[in-house]
Amino acid sequence: MDVTLVNFKKYIRLVVRIILTVVLVMSCIHIANKFEYFSQLKAIDNLTGAIPLILLLGITGLLLALIWKHHKIASVSTIVITVLAIIWGLLFIPAVTGNWYPLAVIQNNGTASSNTADYAPFTKNTKVAKLPKGASITLSDKLPSLDGATALYPVYSAFAQATYNETDYSPKDVVCTNTANAFNSIISGKCDIIFVAQPSEKQKQAAKSAGANLVFTPIGREAFVFLVGKSNPMDGLTYQQLKNIYSGKTAIWKTLGWNNGGNIIAFQRPDGSGSQTGLESIMKNLPIWKPRPLPDDSLFGTGSMIKQISIEWHGIQPAIGYSYRYYAVKMYPNSNAKLLKINGVYPSIDSVTNGSYPFTANFYAVTNGQPKGNVKQLIDWILSDEGQYLIRQTGYAPMP
Repeated sequence: MDVTLVNFKKYIRLVVRIILTVVLVMSCIHIANKFEYFSQLKAIDNLTGAIPLILLLGITGLLLALIWKHHKIASVSTIVITVLAIIWGLLFIPAVTGNWYPLAVIQNNGTASSNTADYAPFTKNTKVAKLPKGASITLSDKLPSLDGATALYPVYSAFAQATYNETDYSPKDVVCTNTANAFNSIISGKCDIIFVAQPSEKQKQAAKSAGANLVFTPIGREAFVFLVGKSNPMDGLTYQQLKNIYSGKTAIWKTLGWNNGGNIIAFQRPDGSGSQTGLESIMKNLPIWKPRPLPDDSLFGTGSMIKQISIEWHGIQPAIGYSYRYYAVKMYPNSNAKLLKINGVYPSIDSVTNGSYPFTANFYAVTNGQPKGNVKQLIDWILSDEGQYLIRQTGYAPMP
């Protein structure tokens, strides 16, 4: 064979290997940065949390070995390296999502449930907020049927009491079935308006599949808050620290400054719940780790996250959880728990209203299609000074 041709082929192989190496290394860096492994390397304090990075670097090393190894395609070493790379690649997804614990499930029962009957409209001792004088509108005949998130029931119940003609009102007009069921109801046409925070991706897809045209009208603002036990010496965390906890990188309180805190117990809510969707929004593109097994089943307690947060284990309160501010402060308060500052800002009404608290989001009146008739009248009124007054009096932040 011509020497020049042989050298040219060697040159081409070398160039191809260099190109593949650059692509592979850059891909590894991109994936590691996407899941924040390189930037948060110092925050990784547990082996399970480090496994995704170990697998990623291992896969990269194996593929580099294949690229640069002088071998025959069918050689034993080539087959072994290829099989290992495939196996490690398949393991990477469960590793990065923390899906190592098949028995660690998010309980769907035993969730916190305040007595919503206390906030029912047109009852003798209802706790709903009231206007200083009568509302400027009165709806009668076909009253809009309302449903929504448990934490928003007091505010939309107040809307109904202020604007509905009591003689036309029926308890079935204003119900509270929780966020997931409310979305099912509006999609199927069982109710006219639901009051919820932002939808999950699954809920968006369900609406699209059903041909529903969900219209979201922002009517107020709420804070997504994180809570710990009252004896926890931590008064606040940074946004990044929270992401590290719920992406599995940080699993020990000592990493965050509490030397005697032991392992972090990070509770979660079921998919489709309003608060779980809130966590997904905060985590953005980072996978939320599947919960790790509790050290003792008794720590599950009542199943209410608001109560779970204050559980004790070996004399300390190692848990963290989340909720919406109104639910945690007004509807289902736990005197043995506290709200955390985030990036140094406490979730007060003022910080929610002015947006200085980082996890502030709108909540919505949602209709299937553009509102009309009494539904439109009600939503327009909610956005008026009177409706916004009830939102503030209830304990939420009005629209800025």
